[in-house]
Amino acid sequence: MIRLLLISSSRVHGGGWLDLFAGEIDAFLGPGIRRALFVPFALADHGGYHRKARERFAAIGIELDSLHEVGDAGRSIREAGAVVVGGGNTFRLLATLQQRGLLEAIGERARAGMPFVGWSAGSNLACPTIKTTNDMPIVEPKSFRALGLVPFQINPHYIDADPASKHMGETREQRIEEFLEENETPVLGLREGAFLRREGSSLRLGGVAGARLFRRGTSPEEIAVGTELDRLLA
Repeated sequence: MIRLLLISSSRVHGGGWLDLFAGEIDAFLGPGIRRALFVPFALADHGGYHRKARERFAAIGIELDSLHEVGDAGRSIREAGAVVVGGGNTFRLLATLQQRGLLEAIGERARAGMPFVGWSAGSNLACPTIKTTNDMPIVEPKSFRALGLVPFQINPHYIDADPASKHMGETREQRIEEFLEENETPVLGLREGAFLRREGSSLRLGGVAGARLFRRGTSPEEIAVGTELDRLLA
């Protein structure tokens, strides 16, 4: 049974790093998992990112080992109680996992039931591809194909257009509509403060902010917090 906690953003305005989601992460992993494997590759400073995450997770009683410093990465993934994938640049995250030959190993374990926690770039990694990330392609991965742990795309940090703004560039909605001109896969725009929790065939939107569902040929659909989204897994 696939178990996922996919968070839009590590921060929400007015709060600290992962403050809004620490309790949810704790409850998702449960008392049986008090040690997890951290994937720091979305940032350049792997050691600094690990220290930051280790301190934050220690506050909820969870120890974090980091994939960048284990002796046998493949074995560590196979033996991990859970994997936690931090945010940052999605292209760098995917490219590094591809280069190290670790993408498939994480996917296999997650499909076999290992809990997977990700935020921002980490949530993008759970999708079929990373094509709906907001990040610049600062490195070139071998392909855009990601883990495919959900059959739809996520756009983290989704922001609604401000009609009073003087910005003349494309809105996030327009960017997603461009994606749908070339791709059939639905896109769920997760506002900051929102998360998805998957337990097998069950999918629920949680947090303090809603989401918008985009499909080709239809108007965007507003999704409220607490909505069951099992239909997106069909």
